[in-house]
Amino acid sequence: MEVEEAIRSRRTHKAFAPDPVPRELLDELLELARWAPNHHLTNPWRFRVLGPQALAALKRSAGPEAAAKLDRAPTLVVATVLRSEDPVQDEEDLCATACATYAVLLTAHARGLAGYWRTPAVLRSDSGRDALGIPMQERFVALIHLGWPRQQKAAPERAPATDVVEYLG
Repeated sequence: MEVEEAIRSRRTHKAFAPDPVPRELLDELLELARWAPNHHLTNPWRFRVLGPQALAALKRSAGPEAAAKLDRAPTLVVATVLRSEDPVQDEEDLCATACATYAVLLTAHARGLAGYWRTPAVLRSDSGRDALGIPMQERFVALIHLGWPRQQKAAPERAPATDVVEYLG
């Protein structure tokens, strides 16, 4: 799949087939995420692939209503970023980790998978972080839902580029 096609055709999916993403394929996605741009090659991102025990702990922390949303996809990956004492590096590293997360989603899409980037409250809470052993020196960025799609989704309308682009003289 060409890059432009991947960017234009990737969609957020919330309905997945039950089969988990094979580890070898996850390894490919996460290896490619390492190539996201990051200032001074800090490699600030951390990815945690949730197994059954980690997912159960997170669901207990989330509570019954929020836990149901954690069952949407057969494979969940948590992306975090290492915190820095330097506020400028902190901001750059957060942006780099967002790029790495998007690389995972684009690469997954190019391989026929569906994805969904979430930021559930449970992973911004102490109990959710504790459930997964996320240390305080890391900031939660994304919960990536991955799996095989159960449906095709059409592209939504987008604002024209002229609405968001300005050329300065």
